[in-house]
Amino acid sequence: MRTSHSSRSDRPAAIAQIAELRNRLAEAEATLDAICRGEVDAVLGTDGQVPPIYTLTGADHAYRVLIESMNEGALTLAADKVILYANRCFAEMVGLPLEQVIGSSFRRFLSADDRLLLRALLERAAKTGDKRQVLLTAANGRRIPVLVSIHPLVKSDAPGPAFTMVVTDMTEARRTEELLRGFSHRLVQALEDERGQVARELHDNVTQVLCAIGFRGQALADALAASAPSTRTELLRLCAVIGRTAKRVERISRNLRPSVLRELGLVAVLRQTGAKLATRTGVSIDVTDAPSDLVLHPDAELAFYRIFQEGLRNVEKHARARHVTVGLRRIGAFVELTIHDDGIGFVPDHQRPDKRRTKHRFGLVGMRERAASVGGAFEIESAVGRGTVVRVRIPNSRGAVRTA
Repeated sequence: MRTSHSSRSDRPAAIAQIAELRNRLAEAEATLDAICRGEVDAVLGTDGQVPPIYTLTGADHAYRVLIESMNEGALTLAADKVILYANRCFAEMVGLPLEQVIGSSFRRFLSADDRLLLRALLERAAKTGDKRQVLLTAANGRRIPVLVSIHPLVKSDAPGPAFTMVVTDMTEARRTEELLRGFSHRLVQALEDERGQVARELHDNVTQVLCAIGFRGQALADALAASAPSTRTELLRLCAVIGRTAKRVERISRNLRPSVLRELGLVAVLRQTGAKLATRTGVSIDVTDAPSDLVLHPDAELAFYRIFQEGLRNVEKHARARHVTVGLRRIGAFVELTIHDDGIGFVPDHQRPDKRRTKHRFGLVGMRERAASVGGAFEIESAVGRGTVVRVRIPNSRGAVRTA
């Protein structure tokens, strides 16, 4: 009787064990089906006695051939930045065997600065995806500039978010950018040399000839004072026109070759140029003081001055502004020039659905090229009825800026 009673008491436990085994078998069959359908890239082990990640190199993935044939790196990341999958292109990029890449943290391949930004980058990518340029560190220590494009990987059964990442090597793009920047710098320098030559011709020849004509005309007018008063009056008027023309030519000469930059400094020249615009148009211009210990390289000064000239030209022709604020300040490793007007504004080209170009597009292109020629960046913000802000930043890492 005791044996029969014991067997009946063990029956519920046996039934529970059988049910648990059936559930495990169903999960295993579902996992195998997913593997056969190519829906699984890797299996994570939870037993401390086995490797944490197994990659399914033998699985029949319909897309694997495409991924492996890409000329870009492709990754799948877990929420803790562990690489669940990587194609061979990424492994070759960082100079490691594929088996040493998969299962490691993506952080190990990032520069120290970019590691600090990785968490925020993944948080943004979990919502809408994100792109960013970062520096990878290869096994041999080589720094590789890359563009990473991150998107969330939708997996309903995943314990946490996962991400897909495409890694594009930007080395050649950076080299091309440097070549274009060098070409832009030489082009700008050639333009400045040509401006200087024209300025010298105007000053040494045209202005002097006009002044000589004016003096001779004045002398002739004095000689005709008594004998031909009406002729003297007309001659004096002609001398006045010649004098105004000489001053205009001299002003053009100074604008073509701004030697006042060396004599007065950038801030003083900005104020002087702004005051002339205010006198001519009635637009008030406020130029804020720059840091007293800031000394700019002549190339940077000239770039800022030319961009300022073009910015004021746009204000005069298009903005219908009443006030302009100009600032020059240091921001970290950069010096930034801002030109902010309260005019009618416009829709920038990159925001236009019809892709039509604005009428002052070529002026903006020139300003952008000026900034690029000294390693700087040009930004413009504008909206209809809300004015325009121009920002130019030039780094001191390229020797464009010196601090006294």
